[in-house]
Amino acid sequence: MEMTARFLAAAAACVWLAAAASAFDVPTVAFEEGFSPLFGDGNLVRARDDRAARLLLDRRSGSGFISSDYYLHGFFSASIKLPRDYTAGVVVAFYLSNGDVYEKTHDELDFEFLGSRWGGQWRVQTNVYGNGSTSRGREERYLLPFDPTLAAHRYSILWAPTHIIFYVDDTAIREVVRHPGMGGDFPAKPMAAYATIWDGSAWATEGGKYKVNYKYAPFASDFSDLSLRGCRVADPASPALRLAGGDGCDLLGLMTADYAVMTPQKRAAMRAFRARRMTYTVCYDAARYAAGPFPECDNSDEERGTFWAWGESKTVVMKTRGRGRRGRGSRAGAGARGRAGAASS
Repeated sequence: MEMTARFLAAAAACVWLAAAASAFDVPTVAFEEGFSPLFGDGNLVRARDDRAARLLLDRRSGSGFISSDYYLHGFFSASIKLPRDYTAGVVVAFYLSNGDVYEKTHDELDFEFLGSRWGGQWRVQTNVYGNGSTSRGREERYLLPFDPTLAAHRYSILWAPTHIIFYVDDTAIREVVRHPGMGGDFPAKPMAAYATIWDGSAWATEGGKYKVNYKYAPFASDFSDLSLRGCRVADPASPALRLAGGDGCDLLGLMTADYAVMTPQKRAAMRAFRARRMTYTVCYDAARYAAGPFPECDNSDEERGTFWAWGESKTVVMKTRGRGRRGRGSRAGAGARGRAGAASS
């Protein structure tokens, strides 16, 4: 039985890899060209060729790096391999933020990877915040169709003036179309790209029930294929938004690139992913937002029936693995975001 389950999981991963083979062909940068260390000192290890970096979390510290420039819109991408074995409480993040410039009115777009007690069963959370709207968090969470600890997979954020798309490999998993009703909640100020690993014991795994166990440290996450395709800004705090180094900003090129255009085929693949893999969406969380869903939510009565009133899926749940038995799916609790913003889990 266990062998059959492993075979099916491997087959599903192969199908996903085949679909991802045509991943977007975007230029990558060396670490020195586009990034600077953020924190962690010796826990940030750069590859000899400077095309990749390893982030470590141990008892001493987590670690992270930041893009050397701020950008106003663009496509930001990294291939990431997550830590193996017991990773409860560990958070790996790849995100855009301007929290260091706008402390009370910051914007943020996140991929947060939340560790678990069962090795490769990481959850992925996406967040969208604009103008300090952390009290109106727009979080979603998903399970992945592959084991993210066995090989690197590409995670990308497309941030355009009109819409946002989150990608896993070349499959869109979330689209946020700018709606007039969002007002300042749509990110609109220059942001930098960040990559971090840190201790999220207070909230990351089952609402903080399971903490980081440093017996399994160091926890290592590898980042490669780093891509920064956007409009660099000289001074992110300036209302003039002068472009850095006199660079031109090819906004039309950005808006017409394949990763910025949501075709019917891409939207169908996105809906299929969400139906099979999304464990929580704020768009159906009536308990948290009794006044109704956010204006950009594309809800349907049929889909609503597959979610509980608190926004969690009735059908997509994480299965426990222990002593060869299947357990009940875990329910996530609410918690606070770590280093650069706020989120719930």
